[in-house]
Amino acid sequence: MNNKLKIAIQKSGRLSEKSLDLLKECGIKLSNGNGKLKSEARNFPIEALFLRDDDIPQYVEQGVADVGILGENEVWEKKKDVVIVEKLGFAGCRMSLAIPKDEVYTGLSFFDNKKIATSYPVILGAFCEKHNLHVEIEEIGGSVEIAPGIGLADAIFDIVSTGSTLLMNGLKEVATVVESEAALIAGQRLDESKKAILDKLLFRIKAVKNASENKYITLNAPLSAVAEIIKLLPGMKSPTIVPLAEEGWCGIHSVVKEDEFWDIIDKMKDLGAEGILVIPIEKMVL
Repeated sequence: MNNKLKIAIQKSGRLSEKSLDLLKECGIKLSNGNGKLKSEARNFPIEALFLRDDDIPQYVEQGVADVGILGENEVWEKKKDVVIVEKLGFAGCRMSLAIPKDEVYTGLSFFDNKKIATSYPVILGAFCEKHNLHVEIEEIGGSVEIAPGIGLADAIFDIVSTGSTLLMNGLKEVATVVESEAALIAGQRLDESKKAILDKLLFRIKAVKNASENKYITLNAPLSAVAEIIKLLPGMKSPTIVPLAEEGWCGIHSVVKEDEFWDIIDKMKDLGAEGILVIPIEKMVL
């Protein structure tokens, strides 16, 4: 019986690189060099299968792979019997509708009775049904942006990261349908031993995610301001406070969320805090 957790990873591209980086940060060493399609970790009971991202949901459903890392958009599009067990916080993008830049956009009703080219007919179809839009969906496998320019469609529905590809093809983004990011998915057939390995993997992934989403800060503050500063710095339980050699002052150590610390630092400075250091966290176990 194979007691390794089989994880499907995109075989090439940015998502593949980010997935391998995540596993490396979790202390798991894998290599997909020299065109290898399988790789076993030496220090963790896991085996990687390098596959096309749009094949991963099917392989996970069938139990060929136990879990997989891919974009949520592929999960939604393929509609296989898998579950998203953890969003991973990278490879973020939006799936949007775009039209020729010279067209006047009048709202979603613009698309009624139009032809829309896409590689994601399931997601687009569900959106149009929800908004009672009657459209003709032209499914194509790639180079969706060229469709309006060659008369194949009136608009497109595709993944957008920066929007530069749309601009180069004379298109403009007019409506975001859904936002997607990388996710860890699992099948429904995991036995208890593989569930236990998955739990260990999730523990490591969450520690890495918590570290990336938080910063460790230290600062010096007047004792008279400590009570107000503590209200800004809950930390993991509460801030650490240590006395300083200078009377009337103390050092405060805490953890703040990445997307909050600039506002918090401004408020602490207003309360008299000095010598503020912001330090990256390598791992954070809650």
